[in-house]
Amino acid sequence: MADYILALWFIIIGVHLIFFVLFQSGTYIRFPYFLGLEIPIPLVHGPMLYMYVRSLTGSNPDRNTGWFHLVPALIVYQVLVKFFMLSPTEKLRIYEDGGGNYRTLRKYISILVIMSGILYVILSFVAVKNYRKRISGLYSNTEKISLKWVYYLITAIGLIWIAVILKNDILIFSLVVIMFILSAAYFGITHIGILNEQRFNKADNRENIINKALSSVSKYENTFAGEETLQAIYHQLTMKMEKEKLFMDPELNLNYVAKILEVHPNLLSQTINFIENKNFYDYINRQRIEEFKRIVVLPENAKFTILSLAFESGFNSKTSFNRNFKKYMGCSPREFLKNKNINVE
Repeated sequence: MADYILALWFIIIGVHLIFFVLFQSGTYIRFPYFLGLEIPIPLVHGPMLYMYVRSLTGSNPDRNTGWFHLVPALIVYQVLVKFFMLSPTEKLRIYEDGGGNYRTLRKYISILVIMSGILYVILSFVAVKNYRKRISGLYSNTEKISLKWVYYLITAIGLIWIAVILKNDILIFSLVVIMFILSAAYFGITHIGILNEQRFNKADNRENIINKALSSVSKYENTFAGEETLQAIYHQLTMKMEKEKLFMDPELNLNYVAKILEVHPNLLSQTINFIENKNFYDYINRQRIEEFKRIVVLPENAKFTILSLAFESGFNSKTSFNRNFKKYMGCSPREFLKNKNINVE
């Protein structure tokens, strides 16, 4: 669905840019029948961004209600019906006159466009933030599914709306082409795989797994099992971590651990939250930090690099290791080793 929304959005952007070129070049006078069709298009970009982000984060709006976000654009088209029925000569006269009798209406539409842009940029940021918060309760490594790149995409859209507020057409055009289209094309198409059957299937399978996990936990997240039950589960969890070192699996996730312990994922999530006051991501990565601290002092490991020992502890990237180490220890790995007089390659 995210691919389809992005593809449709690119088509709409293409149509919008065609209108832009026609007006900038002055050739719009050769196509008076199409005048006015471009006015409501800016009201479509915000909803398309939001629906795309919602689809990426697994919180798809209902197909029967999601498209209601486009109602403002449809209403504006309806309001402009009388303008569309004018003759080409009258349309050209109104445009050359700066709006004529429609000048006040265009002012209100411009205000609506700005409000729509700001609203949907905020909603999109919130959607990604909530998604990242939810997956941190399910996965021990979130780098590949964190959708950090979507923040860049939304930021690009935000900058475009700032240009809209400034009413700088050249700046808008430049930002759309350079920042938005290039970023959306690279991240959206490259990472999701539009029109690439093999990659699309892989991404779809992964997305289905994530969505099922999210819905599985959220379905029962308000049910408290009781302290005694949680303590028993925590004891099982601790034993498994100490004996089998499950945290060393870089792809470890909440559902897999819950299956091993033969408990519902929500109970395991509650256990970690209640006793450790952490989500699953923080709990597992703390275990990995402790494992790194344990093995880095061993004499036989002095020949290995810091990163190789981090990977041995369960981390799957240097960024994740450094970020989590500093979060829990208050210093970088090298500073920690220096303070402990530990030499590692």
